[in-house]
This record gives sequence, C-alpha cells and structure tokens, in this order.
Amino acid sequence: MYGIALDLGTSGFRAQLIDLDTKKGIKSVMTMRHPLPGGNVADHLDFAIKVGEDVANKIIIDTVKKIIDTFNVDLSKIEKIVVCGNPIQLSLFQNTEIRDLAYAGENMQKKLGVENVKRDARIFPARELFGEDLKMQSCRIIVPPAIRHEIGADALAMMVETDFLNQKSVSIVTDYGTNAEMALKVGDRIITGSAAAGPAIEGQGIRCGMLASPGAICDVNPEDDHWRVSILDDDMEAQAGYLIDPVTGEIKEESQISARGITGTGVIAAISIAIETGLMKNPPKLPNGKLFLGKGIELSEQDIKEAGKAIGAIRAAHLTLLIEGGVKYEDLENVYMSGASGAYVDYDKARKVGSCPNFSKKIVQFGNTSLALAKDIVLDESKLDEVVRLAHTIKTDHLMMATSETFKNIYTCELAYWTEGMSMEMYDQFFEIYKIPKLPMMLKNPIVEKRVKRDIDEVGKECIEILMDPGIKIEEAAVGCIACHRCEQECPENAIMNVERDGSFLVIYSTQLCLGTSCTRCVKACPVKAINYEEIMIPVC
Repeated sequence: MYGIALDLGTSGFRAQLIDLDTKKGIKSVMTMRHPLPGGNVADHLDFAIKVGEDVANKIIIDTVKKIIDTFNVDLSKIEKIVVCGNPIQLSLFQNTEIRDLAYAGENMQKKLGVENVKRDARIFPARELFGEDLKMQSCRIIVPPAIRHEIGADALAMMVETDFLNQKSVSIVTDYGTNAEMALKVGDRIITGSAAAGPAIEGQGIRCGMLASPGAICDVNPEDDHWRVSILDDDMEAQAGYLIDPVTGEIKEESQISARGITGTGVIAAISIAIETGLMKNPPKLPNGKLFLGKGIELSEQDIKEAGKAIGAIRAAHLTLLIEGGVKYEDLENVYMSGASGAYVDYDKARKVGSCPNFSKKIVQFGNTSLALAKDIVLDESKLDEVVRLAHTIKTDHLMMATSETFKNIYTCELAYWTEGMSMEMYDQFFEIYKIPKLPMMLKNPIVEKRVKRDIDEVGKECIEILMDPGIKIEEAAVGCIACHRCEQECPENAIMNVERDGSFLVIYSTQLCLGTSCTRCVKACPVKAINYEEIMIPVC
C-alpha cells in the first residue's frame, strides 16, 4: 500500500510517493510553476474570486491528478494523501470558503456571511474531490489544521518540524518563499506574520530564473577574478560547475554538469558576491548592465530590482516583528530557515544581503517543512493528533504587515536601496528620521547547523521527476473580436492564443504561463473590448 505526501506551494507543488510497508519514499514529483495564473498567493486568490472558485479548484485538482499519474502505480493501492499548504491553497484544493481570506475587514466579512470560518483538520474520502474516475475507492485525504485563517498548515509545519517551539530564548522561523511566512517566539508568546516577497525569492520573476530543480544554479563563489557556479544534480545535491568571468561571460573552465537557469538562492549569492567584490557598488547598477552566469544565463539590473524587492520585504518583516514584539535586535538568539531557499542558500551570503538577520547568534537551516510534516502524518497518523493539539494550544498574535507603519517605513528604505541606488549611509539616516532602531553590526561567526542537504531530504529511490506542464487551457468567448491578435502580441508570457471555432472567436489561456488578474494586458490591449478575463470556462473534453 502507498501514501502520498503533498505540499501545495505558492510557486509550485511537490509530492512524494511513500511505501507504507517499508516506510520509505519511492519517488518525488515537482512542478516548475503553480498551475493557477499569477505569480503569488494574492494573484491566485484574486483569480478564484473573479473567475470562479470552481474553475480554480478544477485547475488544481487536474494538476494533482497529473502528479498522481506520474507515480505510475496501481491507484487502488493508494491508501491516503496528506496535503499541506497555506490556507488559500488548501481552501482552493478543497473548494471551500475563501472570501474570508480575501476580505480582512470584519464588517465586510459580516456582510458576506463569512465570519469565523473554521479550518480544522479534515479527513475525507478522495472521491469527494477526484470523483470516481481515479479508481481510488479506499483512499482518504488528510488535511492538517490551521491555527487561524492567516496561519495555516505550512506555518504550523515550520514550527513543528524545527525545534522552534521548544526555544526559551528569542527565536525567528521563516519559510522562505513567494509569501514568506514567519514567526517570532518571545517567551511563551508567538507573533506570526508574512512578507509578500514575490516570486523572485524562488527564482521566478527573474528572466533566467527557475525553481530549485536539476540543472539550476544554486550558488556562486569567487575564485580570483572568476566565479565558480554550483549546480543541482539529478539528486538535488549541489555540485561544482564551471568557472566563468561574470563581466564578459567567458568560461575559463568547463564542467561535467550544465546549467539551465538560476534559483533564488543563486541570485542571492550572485548579489552578495557582486557587492562584496565591488562589481555592484550600489544596487541595482551592474557593469555593462548585467552579470553573466552561464551560456544564455545572466542577471540584469531589472532582475536585481526584482530580487531586491523580495529581499527587502523579508528584512523589513523580520525587523518589524522584532520591533513590534518589543525585542532588541541584539536579543535574537536563533534563526530557523526553511523551504527550498532556506535549505540551499549560503547562510553567510543571505546574512550579507539581508534576507537572514545578520545579528542572530545561531542559524539552523531546514528543508521543505511542509512536505516533511505531510510525510510524517502519512507514516504515523497520530502525528495529526499532535498537530491538532498544538493548533489549539498555540496562542499567537498575527501582525499584518500591510497595516504596520513600521513595516511601511522600513520597506520604503529597502526599495530606495535596492531600486534607486540609495546608499546604506542614507538608509541609516532615514531609520533615524523614522525613529527606527539602527541596524547593528553584523555578528561574526554565528553558530550554524545545516540539518539537511536538500529541501526534500529523501527524494526516494526513483529520485525526482519534474512535471513540466502542470496547468491546463482555459478559454473565454471573444464577442466582437476582429482578429487583430493584439492580445497575443501584448502578452508578456506568450500565454494567450486567439482562435476561430465554429464561426466564433475565442481566446485560450495557458494557466501556468498566464500572470492572471495582476496583468490583464490582453484585456487592455483589445481595441473592441472583446474579452474581460472574467467569463472564463474550462473546455469540455
């Protein structure tokens, strides 16, 4: 019999097939993007609200079915699927209420009749979501609880899978991703928050970026005037790659392993080394406007800006948690880094650019805690009872960064530094104006524990398979279309196609390429207003 651990990440899904007899992983599968249109969790929520929750649910379920098919096992022998993720992803997966997540105001929630929505643990038959076509009659789906609607199973996972909850001293845990969830522990008090870092932190939104997967540059290190790149192999372990001149692109020394793109951790490494070596004196200015990292792989000044926005959001959120929690920077003892970015990033480079607090006395790096929790529950369902008890026991305060003046002021400084070339001296001056405690000197030689080699600690004997095309095609009637194809020409991701069918025009969108409601350049480009990106349908096969 088999079980499946599934992490519904904002940037992509990761799953592992587990043999319940041997308790060993057999195979892991990951997608390179999220199947829903958009680059972050807010885009996914907005898409579901405007286009329809049923449409969003169908797209997600279709992707999960593709993942299950990729395991290539007898479906009747799949006994359970344990699913972790943030509250939005889990609600879209289950096709349950999402409006309370979209509208934070109590008055609006009361008007909509969505007050006090419960997100307790659930165990239910798989056929409720998949129907009868997958032939998994005995399979159950298990969903861990949320603490409250802002704090989901993924946030619980980063607290449970690390030893964060056992700490008596001041500690921060962060799940690095598109929506970087974090928590501060001060005594028995826990304050949670999140930073809308955007897709750059996981390599997306960067022209040559990609999620952590085989062939991805995950680190760079200087060797004289050249840079040695590190590349993930088929087992998701970093291997020494070629030696390259980052200014000219000349490869001085070839390697056995080739690169396909760069992860968010590789971007952080490149930025850190560029600053340290003087190639980038003030972000985002680069020599000749770019850095070469491989054949066809480069970082532009626009990429630096996008990465800087993500790094700045995370640093601003960390500092805000400490300030609002009444804690001095120097009191921070422990920092826990989880997620793919937390596992693969060079902690010292992360400290130098600011995505990890550089004044913490100890740093512990973990992998994908969301998938790890799902796997633990697959192997021992009593773990779910423990998580449920914790969800009822943990008393948290949630800090909304969007309404925090402290966060707004710090992030303003971060944006000026990363996108406008403001010096750190002026950065410090603005902190003084805003009455924000000045950043301390970077602590030398912190204690560092790297508890995993990769974000999925055990990928299984069949290693990792990448599901390259997780999404589906959705379509919209283009009433009055004049077939000018302006919508296709305007799309920045080549995600749209204008076609004629039975005498009528349609636009067809690729969900994994489309940027969703945060873009709609196709709608704005249409001279006759033939499309509105709201009346979306899933074609009937």
